[in-house]
Amino acid sequence: MLSKMFGGGAAGFDPQEIAKAAGLPSDPGAMAMMMQQVQAMFSTPSEGPVNWKMAHDQARRIAASDGDPSVTPLQRRSVDESLKLAEMWLDPVTDFPSTGQLGRAWSRAEWVEATMPTWRRLTEPVASSIAKALSDVISEQLPEEMKSMMGMMGGPASMLQNVGGAMFGMQLGQAVGALSKDVVGSTDIGVPLADGRMALLPANVAAFGEGLDIPEQEVQLFLAVREAAHVRLFTHIPWLTGHLLGSIERYARGIHIDMGKIEEAARDIDPTNPESLQGALSQGVFMPERTPEQDAALVRLETTLALVEGWVDELTAAAAANLPSAGALREMVRRRRATGGPAEHAFASLVGLELRPRRLRDAASLWSLLTKERGIEGRDALWQHPDLLPTAEDLDDPTGFTERRRLIESSDADVDAALERLLAGDFEPGADDAVPDTAGGGGTDDVTTEGAPASDTDGRTDGGPTDGGPTDGGPTDGGTSSEGPATGDDPDVDGPSSR
Repeated sequence: MLSKMFGGGAAGFDPQEIAKAAGLPSDPGAMAMMMQQVQAMFSTPSEGPVNWKMAHDQARRIAASDGDPSVTPLQRRSVDESLKLAEMWLDPVTDFPSTGQLGRAWSRAEWVEATMPTWRRLTEPVASSIAKALSDVISEQLPEEMKSMMGMMGGPASMLQNVGGAMFGMQLGQAVGALSKDVVGSTDIGVPLADGRMALLPANVAAFGEGLDIPEQEVQLFLAVREAAHVRLFTHIPWLTGHLLGSIERYARGIHIDMGKIEEAARDIDPTNPESLQGALSQGVFMPERTPEQDAALVRLETTLALVEGWVDELTAAAAANLPSAGALREMVRRRRATGGPAEHAFASLVGLELRPRRLRDAASLWSLLTKERGIEGRDALWQHPDLLPTAEDLDDPTGFTERRRLIESSDADVDAALERLLAGDFEPGADDAVPDTAGGGGTDDVTTEGAPASDTDGRTDGGPTDGGPTDGGPTDGGTSSEGPATGDDPDVDGPSSR
């Protein structure tokens, strides 16, 4: 790609041609200023593997590209009232109390500002891999004369790693900016992106309801219930946020970059056509192949996302039952979450991970069944620990969940009871604790005390061995009998002692 751009070497570098290809005016002064900015970007180390300032600026630019009007006081009041009403509707259908938060109304730019720290946490592991991979592969393929020319910029390795970080930052900003046009709240993708804050985006809520022939206030109320349910769950179950974000981070750290795919894309990029680079990025040229470990982690992550979305879906249906269009809005949200929009696909191309609950309907059916069987309190109690949550098997067979859980719980209770008896010193062997007659009698005898022979029910000794003396020719605890062989030759003895 660099060879094409520079005409085979540094001698072919022509700023005028670059400006013409980029559609810039042929102004030497403007071109010189642009080159200085590019050189500064490449030579100045960023604070990590990604140029986060570029990601932030790009996201803000994309968010405002189609207009991003500031939220009016009337919209703020309307959103706050909708979220307060949503909290009241949720109280009778869940055991988790209200969070007491004030509702927020955000513009797209405000959503970008509030969620960027979480995006940074989610994408930094894969960004590190991509930046290093780009630096390695381009350093290997770079001609020697180009390496010497780049020495003044801090060396090719440092410069190219910054290039990789800048490219990833640009792509991340593109994805986050595009998502800001689709999301209607802070928890739209099933993950708390804004540290548990409860908010709606009035402009996107209005866009969501376009063409539905449903009053905008009704649409906003339904979406407010979903937002409040998400925030209530993540607020009262502290481990859940860390569990989801940690799963995504572990998945991302296992990513291995397919360098062959990157090299193929680089060969196909036409430097005279800026759209070719953008097209390659949008097609996910950095998307890696998943490992078996990542596939297993992805199943667990998707199951948890489905359980979160299914629980919210079930609660929203119950809380918003009085809304005339609740059924139609519920189905629309289900389809939207299951298929995802262009922005979610862009994020999936960026990190190779789709944050969509593929089994939302199965999870909603399971939570509905558990509400009938266990009640609201029993259903919500399953969130108290990750080991209590339903599994992928339970999503396959919701009706069998209760029976499977009953067997596990009864088994655990038996073990716990036995341990408590043992630790308390109350464990006494009973009739069922009889031990086999190791002397070869073929039956079971009562446990005896040391030195005392066991007795039959008629009071006679059974002739079995004692701790202290020989028997009819069988062995003793302390050695062999002097009256007969210890190998079992005496016909009165069944065989050699197992002891």
